Amino acid sequence: MAVLVACIAVVLLNIYAIVLVRLRSAVYGVPLYRPMLLNIGLSFVPVLVSLVAVAGLLGLPALLSLTALRPRAAAVAVWVYVVVGAIVWVLLFPNSIYLITELNFSHRRDGDPVPLWYDIVQTLTLTLSGIANAVLSLAVVQTAFLVLVEPNAIGAVPASSWALAAVIIVLGAVGVYLGRYLRFNSWDVRHPVSLLRKLRAHLRQRGKALEAGGFVLTHAVLIALIYVPTYLLGFGALAA
Repeated sequence: MAVLVACIAVVLLNIYAIVLVRLRSAVYGVPLYRPMLLNIGLSFVPVLVSLVAVAGLLGLPALLSLTALRPRAAAVAVWVYVVVGAIVWVLLFPNSIYLITELNFSHRRDGDPVPLWYDIVQTLTLTLSGIANAVLSLAVVQTAFLVLVEPNAIGAVPASSWALAAVIIVLGAVGVYLGRYLRFNSWDVRHPVSLLRKLRAHLRQRGKALEAGGFVLTHAVLIALIYVPTYLLGFGALAA
């Protein structure tokens, strides 16, 4: 029940963020800031992908049992599905954390009639929705990992799943840096050579490597401090 309430709260937080963005335009007569709406949608995509992927994983063995595949081939098919789904989700995951960077209030313009207090609440809601999306989708993936790799885990969360979560959080922070400062998107991975060339040129600039390291570290620690206790509470509720 607690897990269901948490999921509903995440959805409501996203809806509230959308409502505030639209009300800003309707109430104060300013242009609708569409990039925020797009970012909210992109932020929620990892949640959908994780839930759909896990649902598919639950039904895949039954589907494969109806085919003529041998058990070994069926097992390979399952793991191919897991690997492909995991790669897609990891590439999309930074979109959730990215909403933290909206706290720079880049949407405000000189002379805006919108009160600062409104933009504070709107942007904070936007940021919290992104963090909530990141926590929920990562929790789904970590739990799926436990079911696949550590099915006998009882009472405590295995260290292997924490290692997985830590790697994903760091990769997410790296993705946010690439998105904010180099303007990369998840789909730019289709051009890895160009991506690496631009990244190398960026990091060769004076102070940029140190800046990137500090950015990734501070963002990763923030997400970890929120995620770890939240997941422990959820794991305890499921185990109860």
